[in-house]
Amino acid sequence: MNCCAPEEKLVPLNSVPRVALIGQPNTGKSMLYNRITGASAYVGNWPGITVSLSNARIKLAARDVEFVDLPGIYDLEGFSDDERVVADFLKTYPVDLVIVVVNASQIDRQILMPLQVRQLGLPAVVMLNMADEARKAGIEIDPAALAARLGVPVHLISAKYGEGFPEAMATVATVLDQRHGTPPVMADYDTLRGTLMTEDTLAEALRGSVIYPETPPKSLTERLDRWLLHPILGLPLFFAVMLCVFYLVWSIGLPSQDWVGEITDWIQARILEPVLAFGPAWLQNFAINGIWLGVATVASFVPLIMLFFFCMAVVEDSGYLSRAAYLMDTWMRRVGLDGRSFVMQMMGFGCNVPALMGTRVMRSRPLRLLSMLIIPFSLCSARLAVFVFIISAVFPASQGPLVLFSFYVVSFAAAFLAAAVFSRSRQFKNSEPFVLELPPYRVPTLRQVWLRGYGELREFLRRATSFIILGSVGVWFLTNFPTDAEGLNTWGGQLGQALQPIMAPIGIDPHLTLALIFGFIAKEVVIGSLSTIYAMSAGMVAHQISLTVSPVAAYSFCLFCLLYTPCLTTVATVKAESRSWGFMLFSLGVSLVYAWGVAFIFYQSALLLGFK
Repeated sequence: MNCCAPEEKLVPLNSVPRVALIGQPNTGKSMLYNRITGASAYVGNWPGITVSLSNARIKLAARDVEFVDLPGIYDLEGFSDDERVVADFLKTYPVDLVIVVVNASQIDRQILMPLQVRQLGLPAVVMLNMADEARKAGIEIDPAALAARLGVPVHLISAKYGEGFPEAMATVATVLDQRHGTPPVMADYDTLRGTLMTEDTLAEALRGSVIYPETPPKSLTERLDRWLLHPILGLPLFFAVMLCVFYLVWSIGLPSQDWVGEITDWIQARILEPVLAFGPAWLQNFAINGIWLGVATVASFVPLIMLFFFCMAVVEDSGYLSRAAYLMDTWMRRVGLDGRSFVMQMMGFGCNVPALMGTRVMRSRPLRLLSMLIIPFSLCSARLAVFVFIISAVFPASQGPLVLFSFYVVSFAAAFLAAAVFSRSRQFKNSEPFVLELPPYRVPTLRQVWLRGYGELREFLRRATSFIILGSVGVWFLTNFPTDAEGLNTWGGQLGQALQPIMAPIGIDPHLTLALIFGFIAKEVVIGSLSTIYAMSAGMVAHQISLTVSPVAAYSFCLFCLLYTPCLTTVATVKAESRSWGFMLFSLGVSLVYAWGVAFIFYQSALLLGFK
C-alpha cells in the first residue's frame, strides 16, 4: 500500500523522523499522544510558530522518532488561531508522517480530516480511536475497506485501554522504515484549496466500510444526562461536585504537608546546617533563610497540588466538564460570554497560562479578548497553595473546606461581574454562535489520570522553581539590608510601610504587603517569601500569622491575592495571545483596581458590622 504523497517537495532530511498528530477536539488525540510518549513529553518552542507545542522523542523500532502534538481543530482550512497554528506548522516544518486521529463513533462527521490530509500530500496513518465506544453504539467498521478508499493504513484502536495500539504503532514504524532516506513532506495547501469537498465526497469515502445500526441502543450517557443536565438540578449538582473536590483536597492534601515538612526539617537539621556550619554566618543565613526555607515551604504543598490536578483530570476526562460548559452557557450569554469561556475558566484552575492559550478556539476576537480579561480571576493552583496556607493558619479546621470553596465561588462571581460590565463595550461585543460537542461519559483510567496529573505537576514545578528561588533571594536581600536593621527597618519593611496608605484600608500589614509585591512575579513565591520575611519555618510562620492577622484581614488578603495580577508569565501570555500592549496594560490595570476595590468593600463592611 502506498501511503506516501504522489509528489513530494525536495527538502532536507530530518535528523530525526518527525511524526505529527492531528485530530479534532474530543477524539482522544492527547490521550493517544500520552500513551505513545508516556511521561517524556515536553513543551517546546518552534521558530516561526507563535505558540509552544508539546513534543517528545522516543525509541520506536530501535530508532529515535519525534512526535508532535498539534492543537485539536475541526478544519485544516479554518481560520481560528489554532487552525492557523496547524497550517503554519505543516507549511514550515516538513513531516515524515502524520497520524490522523478520528473518533470511531463519530466517523461520519470526522472523515473530512483524513481526506484533507490526503489532499495536502502528506504521508499518513489513520487511527480510529475509541473503537470500544463505536462497538457499544452498534457501529461496524471495516478498516481494510476504509484503507482501500483512503489510500492510507487504517487501524481501530482504543488509546484509553491500549486495544489495537501495538499493531497501529507497528504500522507507524513500518511506514517510517519504508520512507527511510526519503525527504520529509511540506503540506501542499494550494491543492487542498483547489479541491471541493461535498457531502457526497464524505459519504463516498465511507461507503461499504461503515455500517450504522437502524436503532441506536440506549446509552448510560443519556440516562445520566437526564439528571446532570437537568435545568434545575444540573447547576447545584455541579457545584456540589466541585465542593467535594475541594473537601477532598483539604482533608487529604493538608495532612500531607506535615509529612513533607518533617522531611524538609530533617534535611535542614541533618544535612544543610552541619555543612554550612563551616561557612561564614552570612552564607548560612542566605542559604537557609534566603533559599531553603522558601523552597521547603513550597515543597510542602506538592502533594496537595498533585491531588488537585488528579481530581481535575478525573472531572475533565469523565466528560463532565463539557456538561458544565453546556449548563453555564445560558448564564454566560447574559454577560457576553458563552460555554467555551466557562471551560477556559475551569482550565484556569490548574494554571491561567494554558487557559489563556485555549481561547484560540474562539474565532470572534471580542469574545476572545473578554475571555482573556476574566480568565486571570480563576483560582489557579499557585493561589490554592497560598489560600490553604493562610486558611489553615487563621481559621478553625472545621471551617477550612467551606472558606476555601468560597474563594472558588468568588472567583466565578468576580469573573461574571467583570464580563457583565465590559461586555457592554463595543470592543467586547460578541456575535459568534456557540456549538459544543458533548462527549459520552467515560471512566478515566488510573494510567491516564496519573499521566495528566503528573504532567501538570511537572509543568507547575518547572515553571515555579526558578521564580521561587529568584523571589526568595530577592526577599532575603530586602529583609536583610541594611545589615544593622531588623524587621520593618529593613528595605523590605520600609517598602511595606510606604504602601500602607493603600494597603491598610484593606487590612493588609507591611509583612503581607511585601509578600504580595513578590507575588506579582509568581504566586508560588508568596508562601516562600513569607518564610523569608519572618525568617521562620512554614510552621512557625503559620503560628505567627495566627497571632497577628485576624480572620477578616486574612480573608481580605486572600481576596486581593485572588483578583490581582496572577504572575508575570500570565501577563506575558496575555500580551502574546492578544498581540496588543494596550490590552495587556488594560488587563493589568483592571486586575489591580478590581482586587483592591473588592478587598476594600469586604474589609470595611466587616469592620462596620463589628468584626475585628
